[in-house]
Amino acid sequence: MEGRPDTDTSPFLSLFAALSYGAASMAMVFINKAIIMQYASSMTLLTVQQLASTFLIHSGRVMGYTKARPVNMETAKKLLWVSLFYNANVAFALASLKGVNIPMYIAIKRLTPLAVLVAGYFSGKKRPSHQVSLSVALTAAGVLIAALGDFSFDLFGYGMALTSVFFQTMYLVLVEKSGAEDGLSSLEIMFYNSFLSVPFLIILILLTGEFPNSLSLLLVKSTSFSFLTIFIISMVMGIVLNFTMFLCTVVNSALTTTIVGVLKGVGSTTLGFFLLGGVEVHALNVTGLVINTAGGVWYSYAKYREKKSKLPKLSSDDLEVHRK
Repeated sequence: MEGRPDTDTSPFLSLFAALSYGAASMAMVFINKAIIMQYASSMTLLTVQQLASTFLIHSGRVMGYTKARPVNMETAKKLLWVSLFYNANVAFALASLKGVNIPMYIAIKRLTPLAVLVAGYFSGKKRPSHQVSLSVALTAAGVLIAALGDFSFDLFGYGMALTSVFFQTMYLVLVEKSGAEDGLSSLEIMFYNSFLSVPFLIILILLTGEFPNSLSLLLVKSTSFSFLTIFIISMVMGIVLNFTMFLCTVVNSALTTTIVGVLKGVGSTTLGFFLLGGVEVHALNVTGLVINTAGGVWYSYAKYREKKSKLPKLSSDDLEVHRK
């Protein structure tokens, strides 16, 4: 999914979209970890976040504060599986934070490009360049080395994080193949993503047994001012993160969003060693995380070079048409 031609792509808006997504994404990892440490019902948390997003965007449209178009059933059908895969990715990512420290969580999530390459191989896509292949292999090697030195190794947490990688891969592949999100604004993508996921998430919290105990626990926890503050911040930042991610993809491109995600991961990994309980330092763990981060940066650079080399040189007439 590339940036849309009909979107305002001024340098300021492009930079703002990238920086705001990077800041929101980095903050959200720590906010989610903080709230999961106190409230383990991750599926219920995601359901409340999506309900809040749906209500706010719908209310804004009805009152005329946004230009989002009314729900179109054909568009909703196209986006249904995209929404389910996206929310499954987020749900398993939240669940993984119960047992995985932040640096290892980020390292495991960097396995997504490897999973995308494997999916591409089986779907008949052309082989990636040597630089992309080597950078992805380096990233995967870093995860294995870091896991060997992870004193807080949690099999359930690792399993949840790897499942999240699988669903994120399915989401990315489906968006690329279907073009389901083409022609929609970032706010409209966010709205469809939120309201389509709510029935699925409600069924999920019922089947997993989280509800109604999770709601009772939430009401009890909400009597604590500190928890209520973190919970409200989590709700707000969940909306902000989704909006800035879709905005960055629409205004710039999916590649830009990926690169920003990798770069913010460098900062999150560093801070993760010290915040929210930190990490017990081991030479293998640190070495693996450094290798993993280097692989992530290398991958972003390699993809950027590939993208840049494929861009056609447009004439002034072509540029004028592109703006219209």
